[in-house]
Amino acid sequence: MVFSSFIFLFYFLPIVVIGYYLLNKKLKNVFLLLSSIFFYIWGAPNFIGILITTTVIDYYLVKIIHTTPHKQIKRIALSVSLIISIGILSYFKYANFFIESLNSLLNHAGIDKVEWTSVALPIGISFFTFQKITYGIDVYRGVHKPLKRVWDYLLYIIMFPQLVAGPIIRFNTIADQIEYRDENIDNIYLGLIRFIIGLAKKVLIANVLGAYASSAFGAIDTISSTEAWLGIICYTFQIYFDFAGYSDMAIGLGRIFGFKFPENFNNPYISGSITEFWRRWHITLGAWLKDYLYIPLGGNQVKTKKRLYLNLWVVFLISGLWHGASWNFVLWGAFHGFFLVIEKIFLLKLLKKAGKTIAIPITFLITMMGWVIFKIEDFSNIFLFYKKLFMFNFTPITFIDNSKIIITIIIASVFSFITLFHFGKKLEQIIFADSYSYPTKWIMFIISFLLLIICIGSLAVSNFNPFIYFRF
Repeated sequence: MVFSSFIFLFYFLPIVVIGYYLLNKKLKNVFLLLSSIFFYIWGAPNFIGILITTTVIDYYLVKIIHTTPHKQIKRIALSVSLIISIGILSYFKYANFFIESLNSLLNHAGIDKVEWTSVALPIGISFFTFQKITYGIDVYRGVHKPLKRVWDYLLYIIMFPQLVAGPIIRFNTIADQIEYRDENIDNIYLGLIRFIIGLAKKVLIANVLGAYASSAFGAIDTISSTEAWLGIICYTFQIYFDFAGYSDMAIGLGRIFGFKFPENFNNPYISGSITEFWRRWHITLGAWLKDYLYIPLGGNQVKTKKRLYLNLWVVFLISGLWHGASWNFVLWGAFHGFFLVIEKIFLLKLLKKAGKTIAIPITFLITMMGWVIFKIEDFSNIFLFYKKLFMFNFTPITFIDNSKIIITIIIASVFSFITLFHFGKKLEQIIFADSYSYPTKWIMFIISFLLLIICIGSLAVSNFNPFIYFRF
């Protein structure tokens, strides 16, 4: 059940919001948990039992970590918790990948392949696994006490606004809100506004550009350089507005129920380096990898630069593999790891000297080239697409035939780069403020209402409504 579907917009969400606010405060978490379980069952009924069972086991293991005075028992309980979480993620997400890779090697060696029944991938497993890990580690480190009730922990993991695609919410940032939060009409209003903005990003920009990107990447053999460049530009904006839009919707939904989720995007395409890009793109993943992987490996405090560069590579190889169980994602992680390393060595200094007018276009181009690897699984097609881009076999395109795509690209570009200017930053601060003045409140209401009507109309006439990050 995607947020941009009619079943969610007209049935599930209104029923849950009305039911939630009619109930006594003591029952709200239980009701939100049951609603979230129903939400997950709708999309993946076969996996809800595994999700609930492992989450309950994890809750009691972490309770042992908190209550026992023995350090050795704490370590054992944490280790078991991590083994369960990482083991389940590895099995469901990477077992097929491992067997397919092994069979490919065996085939080249002339050995019979390993027989294997493919494993289905539970929705959102990468996101809720990382949240489970933060819970155990935060309690072990003494950052925050564990939750008192098992259903509150289940809610933290299974809460439907962030269940399938984040943001990745670290336990210490939301623990207090699960037990005590402010629910009022202003939060409902601000949450709805944020949700509609995200819905518009997804439906009016990402879906439109995604349809062209899919056709371009689906016909790599026959497309011209013009179509290849248009395809990768469309995909570059599609993946941003698709994921950022979904994050906005999740943040808005959380706000409706009184939660303040962390921001997940901060205008990543205005970055002047790949290092800056990863501070702005999928912020909660970057922060998670930094605090729970990069720093434990030694971070920037390692003794040698070689070790520092190795740590960066390891983190981004894992980041690539986290995104998907396929070699192209590993290559994509290595691609970004490579640029982060050479920025540490010399490139970052050059980009800073060049200034934003040169650094931003260069970074944007590098990012686009990376999205080619992210999008295409087959290595031969990756190199073929690059060949199409740079063979300069350009063909003319007519505005009349491609007006919708061209106009949407212009709109996407404006919203992607507008914060480079002072008035753009000011506008963003007004739109995403924690409170509105009386005139602004009415202006935002009118704009949001019109956007909602346009989104509903667009969904009614189009069957193209994918969500890229559902597979992760």
